[in-house]
Amino acid sequence: MNVRAAAAKVVYQVVDQGQSLSTALPAAQQDIKERDHALLQEMCYGVLRWLPRLEAITQELMDKPLKGKQRVFHHLILVGLYQLGYMRIPAHAAVAETVNATKTLKKPQLRGLINAILRNYQRQQEALDTQATSHDAGRYGHPGWLLKLLQTSYPDQLEAIVTANNTKAPMWLRVNRRHHDRDSYRALLDEAGIATDIHPQAPDALKLHSPCEVSRLPGFADGWVSVQDAAAQLSVEYLQPQAGELILDCCAAPGGKTAHILERQPQAKVVAIDCDEQRLKRVYDNLQRLQLDAEVLCADARHPEQWWHGEQFDRILLDAPCSATGVIRRHPDIKWLRRADDIEALAQLQAEIVDAMWQQLKPGGTLVYATCSITPQENSEQVKAFLARTPEATLMDSDPAQPGRQILPGEHDMDGFYYAVIRKANA
Repeated sequence: MNVRAAAAKVVYQVVDQGQSLSTALPAAQQDIKERDHALLQEMCYGVLRWLPRLEAITQELMDKPLKGKQRVFHHLILVGLYQLGYMRIPAHAAVAETVNATKTLKKPQLRGLINAILRNYQRQQEALDTQATSHDAGRYGHPGWLLKLLQTSYPDQLEAIVTANNTKAPMWLRVNRRHHDRDSYRALLDEAGIATDIHPQAPDALKLHSPCEVSRLPGFADGWVSVQDAAAQLSVEYLQPQAGELILDCCAAPGGKTAHILERQPQAKVVAIDCDEQRLKRVYDNLQRLQLDAEVLCADARHPEQWWHGEQFDRILLDAPCSATGVIRRHPDIKWLRRADDIEALAQLQAEIVDAMWQQLKPGGTLVYATCSITPQENSEQVKAFLARTPEATLMDSDPAQPGRQILPGEHDMDGFYYAVIRKANA
């Protein structure tokens, strides 16, 4: 398949049909040559990063919008505009290949329209770009509801957050201590010509200067290293698993944190649960590659009586379902799939889960509440409300007036993440 046609179909599936990019993109990659996978990803990610800007330009260049069965060609125009505005592809090649995609998409009669729109953009690019960035959505590449939330919650950091969200995410590695410490594995990467940086707080983390295929990483197939953002790696630093403990990783898929707990503390017994059977397959795959053993259950965290009849847990890592507003740089579709009213619904779900999990924690045990969100409703306000209704809960290592640690996107080049450590009083 023509890679521009594939990109248009992916963007159509995300924006018009509400599919996630992590579902639509891998499916589309099956239909194109492997050498074009990175190009397809760049175009899809780019269009979704700058969607309001590209939509504004398209609106100026068209007399009437494409509707119904022609909607995929609207998204093909966005793909063409993104190439001309943001990529290093020669303009003539970008236009020609985008126009040729009309044949793959079985509407060659639209060649003239697509060609005219892209050529007009080339002629008026400076004026159109200026106009498209004259409003906040076009300037920042975020929907209005999210900009309003960020402006209210982080007025001084708004520019930094949206800039980080619109920046390509780096590739972070987690070194498996069962095979190497971070510095010795870093030396292996140096020998392989792969340059890295360390992280000041995540002792197993290495950031690659340039992303690469995992097949280039020494010992990847043998479990020496995994791909995981440094912010997510901090979960084990807050959890502090100990030998002999019974530990629950709640909402565990795809399994990176489960694996990290076992890499750090092989003497712990770990139970990993998630309610999504499809996502649990990745937990099994990760454990198998890393040669680690955990009890994995498909389970609803709100109803532990349905799946757990053992003793209470010494430690619980609750990586709660959330808006994922901290990982937009990795998943730009979040901006267009989420809605403002999702936040309240998610906060309610989180409260139900944390209350249920608290009952499964031993007296004297530790619960680490975590999300990959940056909304206060899901994080600091959630923890404040829990502390207020739970007298036997004590917040550790932070101020109850502003509980936990909110990592904003881009801090030490990490994803946005939130952690709060809560101790249960001894009986």
